[in-house]
Amino acid sequence: MPNDNRLPIAPLGRQHSLRESVTESLRAAIIAGTLKEGTLYSAPALAAAFGVSATPVREAMMDLAREGLVETLKNKGFRVTTMSDSELDELTQIRLLLEPPVVGDVAGTVPPKGMETLRSMADSIVAAAREGDLTAYLSADRDFHADLLRYAGNRQLVELATSLRIRTRLYGLKALSESHRLADSAHEHHELLDLIEAGNGPAARELMRRHIGHARGLWATGQQEVPPQEPRT
Repeated sequence: MPNDNRLPIAPLGRQHSLRESVTESLRAAIIAGTLKEGTLYSAPALAAAFGVSATPVREAMMDLAREGLVETLKNKGFRVTTMSDSELDELTQIRLLLEPPVVGDVAGTVPPKGMETLRSMADSIVAAAREGDLTAYLSADRDFHADLLRYAGNRQLVELATSLRIRTRLYGLKALSESHRLADSAHEHHELLDLIEAGNGPAARELMRRHIGHARGLWATGQQEVPPQEPRT
């Protein structure tokens, strides 16, 4: 079990409570693969890496356990859950069934103030990608897509899509960030907003399909990908 303060986790952000900051950093480390699946981590070791007490780390890990990212082992610590390729494929297939049609439907319906907010969020995603801040990138990306889906007026859909997004592993993000290619894919959020603002539902739907497809291609491996196939209904 890792037990020093050299664990590969990002520094804590300042915009949240300590518990929220620890949760965001740990979640990003799991999704991006810097905390390894199947590996057992102790709260004291993670706390030492953050420079905080073990309490907010334990609280954060309990939150992540509810999200399915870790499992608790009594008196031992927390183990990062393992996701098989088939499980990740299934998550992506469900997202392809849910999100592109909704994005196509909301095209042309987002009010100007809403577009302004979404564009600011898209700017934050690109900025985080350029800075190599994967914690900020993943947080901003999650918030952007949740905010966009809210225009469908279906809270259950937003919660389900966000849960699926959180459970996805994107082990290619670090390589993309280090090679300064992550910002290129981050610009797709602006392209998507252009199509939504123009009311081009079919094109927005297709771009969203390609965007989600990165979860099993570019973002998963850091390599070029094959376009996703239309899921069977």
